[in-house]
Amino acid sequence: MDTAERLLGLDCTATGERYAPDHVGRSDAGAPVTPVYDLDAVDPTALPADPDSMWDYDALLPVAAGDAVSAAEGATPLLDADELATDLGVDAVLLKDEGRNPTGTILDRGLSVAVTMAEKGDADLLALAAAGDAGQSAAAYAGRIDTDCYAYVPSRAPFPNKAMVNVHGADMRVIGGRYPDALEALQSDLVTDWYSLQEFTTPYRHDGYRTLAYEVAGARDWTAPDAVVVAVGTGETLVGIERGFRDLIELGLVDRMPRVHAVQAEGCAPVVDAHDAGADAVDPVTYPDTICGELEIPNPAGGSLALDALAESGGEAVVVSDEDLLESAVALTQRLGTEVGATGGAAAAGAWALSEQGAFDDDETVVVVNADAGVKTADLLRSHLMSQGV
Repeated sequence: MDTAERLLGLDCTATGERYAPDHVGRSDAGAPVTPVYDLDAVDPTALPADPDSMWDYDALLPVAAGDAVSAAEGATPLLDADELATDLGVDAVLLKDEGRNPTGTILDRGLSVAVTMAEKGDADLLALAAAGDAGQSAAAYAGRIDTDCYAYVPSRAPFPNKAMVNVHGADMRVIGGRYPDALEALQSDLVTDWYSLQEFTTPYRHDGYRTLAYEVAGARDWTAPDAVVVAVGTGETLVGIERGFRDLIELGLVDRMPRVHAVQAEGCAPVVDAHDAGADAVDPVTYPDTICGELEIPNPAGGSLALDALAESGGEAVVVSDEDLLESAVALTQRLGTEVGATGGAAAAGAWALSEQGAFDDDETVVVVNADAGVKTADLLRSHLMSQGV
């Protein structure tokens, strides 16, 4: 596989054993592997503060920008949310609007890198199970390299996701039930060999979210915020964002690690439960139930790594109700004019909950991640308004 020299290999997150860059799957210890880079070979002064896409940070990615499977993902706006800052009693709240990515989701960052590396590995069939957004994103990037892609999604996945999987040219299998049912069906029904785009099976999906940290700090003249609030499903975004800030510290570009906080829906909160219990691994939720399908991941593949990221950054973990996450998505949409999805609403509701717990000081800057566009869950947001007689 032709990769950048600065990519040293893939390290087992449990044992530290190193694997070749073309390794796909977990380690021999059954743990995720993660890319490791030679940061001494990176010139921090060459990193752009105002990129045109996330691949402008290719000095910290596995291949050069010219070799990437890209649709100009990243470089999303950082919006001032002054009213929310007043509500939270902090100096500033900034909304990182990931709904502006090509398919309207933060997952485009991860799938761009994962599909790039699949192409480098000469994969001729890509496959994954997804709650919704990842299936649409994978289909889009697979289409750019004209490679067959199977997306297994639960029947409760939003219609826009299911429609666009087909529009992008991928094969979709709709499985009755929830995300675990789709994952089980993929593993049992697809009998031919495939290159997995599953989170923490491909080692490169969570790698792409590091770029969000670079963009946030760069937009603030290489100053880290005090806190970042992100909704957690599989754990991949939290893990990647925390690692991105760690990169910047090692490069000397920022002088502190922000507290990276996790938010989950109260009907499916394995990471929060484990964090509150002081555990180092999550226990699966037996009966998951939340209206936000992206957060209804009862046994997250990145659960242990998410707990590590919380511990390393000093972050907290909170739950929010379905009603609160929908209300927060609507409120931010109306206040900012941008479209905040249910997952972003969860992050905003989590910021309110954290504020009530005294997690923020009055002079702090808090970044809230809007993980996907409001149009992804427009029916849920509209139904919420209708329930209020609007």
